[in-house]
Amino acid sequence: MASNSSLNRHPDMDDWISIGSDGRIVIRSGKVDIGQRISTAVALLAAEELDVDYDRIDVIPAETGLSPNEGMTSGSNSMDETGNAVRLVAATARHHLLALAAEALDVDVSTLDVDDGMVQSRDTNRSATYWDLAGGKNFGTEVDLEAEIKSPDAHQQIGMKAKKRVAARGMLDIATGRQRFVHDMKLPGMLHARMVRPPHYHARLKSLDESVQGRLTGAGVQITRDGSFVAVAATDEYAAIKAAERLAAAADWDLAGGLEPQDVFERLPANERVSRPVVKGTPQDAPVPDKPPIPADAAITLSARYEKPYQMHGSIGPSAAMALFQDGQLSVWTHSQGIYILRTSMAEALGMDEDSVRLIHTPGSGCYGHNGADDAAMEAALVARAIPGAPILLKWTRDDEHAWEPYGTCMTMDLTASVNADGAVLNWSHDSYGDTYSMRPRAGANKVGPRRLIATHLLSDPLDPMVPGPTMGRHVGIHRNLDPLYAFPETRLVKHLVRGLPLRTSALRALGAYGNVFAIESFMDELAETAGIDPVEFRLRHLQDDRAKAVLNEVGKRMAAMKNESDAAIGRGIAFAQYKNNSAYAAVGIELEVNDAAEIRLLRAVIAADAGQVVDPDGLIAQFEGGLIQAASWTLHEAVQFDSSGVTSRDWDSYPILRFDNVPVVETILLDHPEGKFLGAGEATAGPTAAAIANAVKQATGLRLRRLPFTPDAIRAAALQ
Repeated sequence: MASNSSLNRHPDMDDWISIGSDGRIVIRSGKVDIGQRISTAVALLAAEELDVDYDRIDVIPAETGLSPNEGMTSGSNSMDETGNAVRLVAATARHHLLALAAEALDVDVSTLDVDDGMVQSRDTNRSATYWDLAGGKNFGTEVDLEAEIKSPDAHQQIGMKAKKRVAARGMLDIATGRQRFVHDMKLPGMLHARMVRPPHYHARLKSLDESVQGRLTGAGVQITRDGSFVAVAATDEYAAIKAAERLAAAADWDLAGGLEPQDVFERLPANERVSRPVVKGTPQDAPVPDKPPIPADAAITLSARYEKPYQMHGSIGPSAAMALFQDGQLSVWTHSQGIYILRTSMAEALGMDEDSVRLIHTPGSGCYGHNGADDAAMEAALVARAIPGAPILLKWTRDDEHAWEPYGTCMTMDLTASVNADGAVLNWSHDSYGDTYSMRPRAGANKVGPRRLIATHLLSDPLDPMVPGPTMGRHVGIHRNLDPLYAFPETRLVKHLVRGLPLRTSALRALGAYGNVFAIESFMDELAETAGIDPVEFRLRHLQDDRAKAVLNEVGKRMAAMKNESDAAIGRGIAFAQYKNNSAYAAVGIELEVNDAAEIRLLRAVIAADAGQVVDPDGLIAQFEGGLIQAASWTLHEAVQFDSSGVTSRDWDSYPILRFDNVPVVETILLDHPEGKFLGAGEATAGPTAAAIANAVKQATGLRLRRLPFTPDAIRAAALQ
């Protein structure tokens, strides 16, 4: 078994699993469930290896000090990290329990069978349950990294051939309205809190009308102010909302010149930047190479620029958190995707010892990235510290979420390639420009963690915003999927971390892969068309990976079989990528029409995906299809607008998203590899979806759209060029 980072940090069995005397088996994971069904997959893996019923497994919410520290739930890494860890934990537990049973029953372990935790000897028919043997007791041993796990042939509960399919953990409560999110929490003596925000990042509070403050405090509203950090709290939520509105109207702000209005697509390649060449997915601390000359045997050479705007996470519910500061201890209930690293940053910001800060993951607004959850937690903590002993439930408004969350950065991708007379790519050059995707709170010198939390910039003793350096890991940030999987004889790949851009950015699902794959796969179609080669065939000629070819062939066959007799402009497009070049393979086909109003109507979509060994097929399909729908929304609608007064995209009218009436019929084909390893799946369809839509629009209209999103205005403008 390869080294597992989660087990390296937490080798003790008792950190991961416990068996109750009541027959319940508790699994603790450091990964949080934000709708990606990781708790379902983890429960299935544990049930399979332990030979117990799936419904007997409880996967408890992550909590600092109780759950393993598995870092961030991100990067489609959960199955590789916690999935493999829990599988080994369960396999170790089964071996340990069988040894206890053999001793208790005075039989050889080889005679034992297990059925839903009942261990029975074939020789004597005597039996004992797991909870008879170990209920309420510690294992007191380490996880066996070499523990024998089941062969796929023996699987009963996981995989494509599982005897029954299971509903996602918590789905019944969600569907029936019984689910309680952090927004719904109620504690005795609780106060509701709301923030009073500056107009934009650079504004600072000059004064608050004292008469308004007096009337509010006289009405039972508590005001927390520290520099430009202003919040109100009241026992009644509506009173808190109205008080925040009145206090905002009474605030006088120094606007400091406002945001700098600029065309970011002009500034991306022009601003100061830190540039690094990328080799095999990894940035190098070396000079940036010049673009290669056009080869002598080039039949065609094309260049194109593709552009992606700032985009939001678009959480349907705004962020929220509950905090309680009492007797020097701080407890925070949060929907953060990284409770341990957030705890470190919050403790440092508040001048507290980490052991005095407890974070409990509580379901909230999922986002697949870094939305406002961490900031809301910090703000709730600041109010709680100012009002000790009172639980503080702080909710962001829709305006807060849209205007203050960290966005996915705008990007520009410049590509050039030459193709010979046989249709073979001779060289490939790709420059990607953008701001950082890596501003989550984390440990580091110079208060690097607290400086990533927006509230720390507003305090009377403020921290300066973090100025990040280029991320240098493999397929991270701007350069995620910059490196094409295709076998080109010569590639020049460069990432550019651009300075001086106007908006706050951080992790958004797929990071740079969405923009990079959109560019790569659009450009592959442009090259194929110029070379006069079918786009699927053109890709296959440049792929050496058989699993990549398999998903592409599946989608190619489905798209070729599609027929539509409509008189409307019908287009079909395909695109492909392997996420991070080492996670799930995904090919996407899109069929669409462009109507007389220049609106793109999505008709059908096909996904062929290979995520290695399948545990929870329904969960895997949901991940691929959810990624497609979110990426379709980005591609057709989403762009953050701003001017000198601040962000102007502050509601669903000014920041529209995909509606139900434009969700296509989706078919997903899973290519299972039962003997293979888990390949992260959650972000694999994002980039291919954007490019498949672009390629389908080109076939439908003859227009090559290179700037996202593809709104009716964008289509009409392209038609007039």
